[in-house]
Amino acid sequence: MRKEYDFSKGKRGPAVESPGKTRITIMLDNDIIESFRARAEARGIGYQTAINEALRAALNDENVPLTAGKLREILRQELLHAD
Repeated sequence: MRKEYDFSKGKRGPAVESPGKTRITIMLDNDIIESFRARAEARGIGYQTAINEALRAALNDENVPLTAGKLREILRQELLHAD
């Protein structure tokens, strides 16, 4: 190793940019984070990926009317994942 390194042209931030992604800070309840972590681990994915998928699904479902069939589907999913 060198005794000195020149960081005069260094920049803060990630070494490799993630195209199409933005780093943010968000406050979430601890139980929400733990639930996403547990579900993500069971699926073999990262919890941030699971949160992103849930947000994307919520955006896609935003304009879809809630039908009795959809409500049953949601309740089944929630009961299946309830610990």
